[in-house]
Amino acid sequence: MSLFERYLTVWVLLCIIAGIVLGHWLPAPFQLLGKMEIAQVNLPVAVLIWLMIIPMLLKIDFGALHKVCEHWKGIGVTLFVNWAVKPFSMMLLAWFFIRGVFADWLPAEHIDSYIAGLIILAAAPCTAMVFVWSNLCDGEPHFTLTQVALNDTIMIFAFAPIVGLLLGLSAITVPWETLLLSVVLYIVIPVVAAQLWRKLLLRTHALDKTLAALQPLSLIALLATLILLFGFQGKQIIQQPLIIALLATPILIQVYFNSGLAYLLNRSVGEQHNVAAPSALIGASNFFELAVATAIVLFGFNSGAALATVVGVLVEVPVMLSVVYIVNASKPWYQKHAGQSS
Repeated sequence: MSLFERYLTVWVLLCIIAGIVLGHWLPAPFQLLGKMEIAQVNLPVAVLIWLMIIPMLLKIDFGALHKVCEHWKGIGVTLFVNWAVKPFSMMLLAWFFIRGVFADWLPAEHIDSYIAGLIILAAAPCTAMVFVWSNLCDGEPHFTLTQVALNDTIMIFAFAPIVGLLLGLSAITVPWETLLLSVVLYIVIPVVAAQLWRKLLLRTHALDKTLAALQPLSLIALLATLILLFGFQGKQIIQQPLIIALLATPILIQVYFNSGLAYLLNRSVGEQHNVAAPSALIGASNFFELAVATAIVLFGFNSGAALATVVGVLVEVPVMLSVVYIVNASKPWYQKHAGQSS
């Protein structure tokens, strides 16, 4: 691991601070970048995500995708956590904290809206960033790609009914343009581009050299994304720090709960660590672009629901990096159990 990668947490913290400060004192450039969007998908963020995930996708040999069937238990665990546990656990946590423990510190007129935003956030599994998390924990790339593709397919059919059920609505308006455009931008285009590039690099015997050169670029793009995301919301963070912290509490708990559950379930069914680690990360992360767009469509741009989903954006990278650290640090413990089981 390079010096840059070893101190990634330090760079993340510095970029968060830089984003908040720049967003507060120089809001105009961030407002301009924030307006560069199609169907509420921010294009600068999309480009940075391409820079993050294309190097990971270059590692994937599509000819070996059939081997992912060997990890059907891991796929089952992740689907169970994503769709049968995460939205419902978030609903319970939101009700417990927002309507109960923290109610006296929150504006009463926004409490229902905050809860709705948290539920929307949890109902959409992450699409793109999980490639980064999987790469940082040496996850099995074919498993990660297959799991993301399955989640995208299920999301098209299950997102609206689950959110509608948990919000108690008879019907909801899903921003289908955002959903479909996000899948195209974050999955289809990078996968096609990466595979075409991979074929060219294999033909010229330059794949390993290119991957080594691109590794720092992925992490730099991750840090630039942090500056943008925190810069977009710099003013809100400074103006409403208590509300941001209170909304972040159930999000943090549900991330650690669901990632831990997926990790332990994979261990109990005998999956390898390189499947259990990305399974835990996929099981806990959120598709924040879709969540923010849905909250805005249903409740309005200045609603508590929109703010709650934005808080999910703000905590996503730091908290997922902490989960990466936990699964990496616990690898010897995990493998020891696997050796005893075999």
